[in-house]
Amino acid sequence: MSETNEWDLVVIGGGTAGLVASRTAASFGSSALLIEDNRLGGDCLWTGCVPSKSLIAAADAATTARSSARLGVSASHVVVDFAQVMAHVHDAMHEIAPVDSAESLERDNIEVVLGRARFTGPDTVDVNGRELRFRQALIATGATPALPVIPGTDAVDLLTSETFWDLRTLPERLVVLGGGAIGCEIAQAMARLGSAVTLVHRGPRILSKEDERASTIIQAALLADGVDVRTTSTVTGVSSADRRSGTLTLSDGSTLAFDRVLAALGRRSNTTGLDLQRVGVRLDSYGNVLVSSRLRTSNPRIWAAGDVTGLPQFTHTAGVNASVAATNAILGLTRSFDTAAIPRVTFTHPEVGAVGLQTQDAATRGYRIVTRDHQHVDRAVTEAQTDGYTQLVVDKRGRVLGGTVVGPRAGETLGEISLAVKNRLTTSDIAGTTHAYPTYNDGLWNVAVADVRHRLGSGLVLTATRTLRRLRSARLR
Repeated sequence: MSETNEWDLVVIGGGTAGLVASRTAASFGSSALLIEDNRLGGDCLWTGCVPSKSLIAAADAATTARSSARLGVSASHVVVDFAQVMAHVHDAMHEIAPVDSAESLERDNIEVVLGRARFTGPDTVDVNGRELRFRQALIATGATPALPVIPGTDAVDLLTSETFWDLRTLPERLVVLGGGAIGCEIAQAMARLGSAVTLVHRGPRILSKEDERASTIIQAALLADGVDVRTTSTVTGVSSADRRSGTLTLSDGSTLAFDRVLAALGRRSNTTGLDLQRVGVRLDSYGNVLVSSRLRTSNPRIWAAGDVTGLPQFTHTAGVNASVAATNAILGLTRSFDTAAIPRVTFTHPEVGAVGLQTQDAATRGYRIVTRDHQHVDRAVTEAQTDGYTQLVVDKRGRVLGGTVVGPRAGETLGEISLAVKNRLTTSDIAGTTHAYPTYNDGLWNVAVADVRHRLGSGLVLTATRTLRRLRSARLR
């Protein structure tokens, strides 16, 4: 570490939020120190986005080979080498890792220190026994998987989204606890790779944050891939003789034999050991760092970004709010983080993408819901992938307030909807833009066209168009 006495910005945590914040500060010419106690890159690189999407790619390849008969192509036998699948997963991580490396950061004029940090005063932090002074600091320590409190779990080595990637042998029987995005993605992927998977979810439907129709489609897709989905069910007991395999007892009295159990039950913010109370940084009742809309904590010198704040826990959210926080900290601006247009994607097959207002909110507020089923999207028909739909929530003026897409590559179409929500664009803006054909994005264009036609066919607009038509007809006569 250099002998710098005071840093413009000390960033604690080297995941997405920490990387973006430190690079933002350095780009303004400020002195930036990044402190990380494990591996640079954070959850996204090592335990989240990159490994899970690599696993899903392998699972999709295996399933495509098996199911291509409907397209007139037969594959007689598919062999899954799970050790090689996981080698592919780790290769993807290490191929991307140099972008987030200490060497890369140092080229951007950011100093990196590996070690645990804790606050020792309102403007000081200790790392590896050395006290450093900062003008401002940013907390970006992320979150860790939540573990269930169930009798007997102490006797089992539960897998989490952090430890799952250490597997090298395909579990014959895998139980997944939790029907959110992580649980659904891994359950489907592992079933496609050959595990007998049971998904246990306490709620009445999986993906409960999504449109009800979307969760119904995904549950049907999981069942078609062989996942045994148990909703409205919890685990009440666990027994195991070897810490890996054993039996689960469910709330309905039934039992499940397992070889491994994956807990995908949400995440909790990492604040242990930071001594936040010493510096007056307040937490909410869930243990998240409380921040203002400008990402400032209750200590005016300290900011926070990413999963530790309790804001929507996505890599893209972490990156954007880290940029906002660092810009405000270094330049003294008052930018706010916009929570109205935060996209999210569940990378099952089909994918579910959503942003802004959803149907459950729209109906009660009098907004229109316009839907195009993918049976009427030509690209979906050509690929025999017609189970999904594209849906927009619009107001009376045609402004796009939200949307849901269910189908292959839904996340790609979601970008255009997010742009529309963010910039208050209308369905006329979308309908008036030429879209490439045939693509899954054609569903969005058709939804926009349908809404424009609806507005043209009612009220003052209808009166105006009829008047213009009559005047034009009279002139032609």
